[in-house]
Amino acid sequence: MTAAERKDLDTQGYVVLPNFLDQRTLTKVRDKVEQLYELEGENAGSEFRMEPGSRRLANLVDKGEIFQELGANPKILELVGHVLGEQFKLSSFNARSANPHSSEAQPLHCDSGALPDENGYSVCNTIWLLDAFTPQNGATRVIPGSQDWRRVPQDVMADPAQPHPDEVILLAPAGSVVVMNTHAWHGGTANRSADHRRALHVFYCRSDKPQQQYQKKLLRPETQAALSPELRKILALDDPLNDQLSSAEARPSGFLK
Repeated sequence: MTAAERKDLDTQGYVVLPNFLDQRTLTKVRDKVEQLYELEGENAGSEFRMEPGSRRLANLVDKGEIFQELGANPKILELVGHVLGEQFKLSSFNARSANPHSSEAQPLHCDSGALPDENGYSVCNTIWLLDAFTPQNGATRVIPGSQDWRRVPQDVMADPAQPHPDEVILLAPAGSVVVMNTHAWHGGTANRSADHRRALHVFYCRSDKPQQQYQKKLLRPETQAALSPELRKILALDDPLNDQLSSAEARPSGFLK
């Protein structure tokens, strides 16, 4: 982690890593995602939530080794650890593809509707850009510094789907990664282009919080048996506290109810 990356996370609440994936890996991930959309059809994303105006996938750790590699990337984990501290876990791994010519946009939200507590920040998301984020195609917007406001947009704005005067649209080439403290207000914009706008969302939370998607329940036994000790730890598969916290029910995204 560079000093500039640390400063961006601390002040803006996010850092952009341009062209993080090489072209070969990017193509491999894109192909796998499209295969899953085709395979799952109208049920795509059903393990978590559906969303108007977009295609979704969920439980991606269970659906390919390439996703496991991304979720355990050392550079990304270092940045996530700067936000959450040493004790954190993968909370969910989803894909979102904003439909072309869609008027639907995500309202501003904080992930899981969470606010920082006495122990600091508890949620951090990573956005893996499978397509370039442009002003026209539904790129993510964020309010820099809002991770420290200790308020959620729904309590302040009459309509969180509307533009905010301080918002920044995150523009970057395909293959880039955004690491975001998602106590910061953020949301996807409408895709006014003729193409899908695809991204992966690898979401992490502090170890004393429940997973958004209980990985131990979702992952097939054969998947769990093949995982490295490092991945088992990141997924909290052998953590009794996580079993207690996460087994009851799935957690909301912050705007999908």
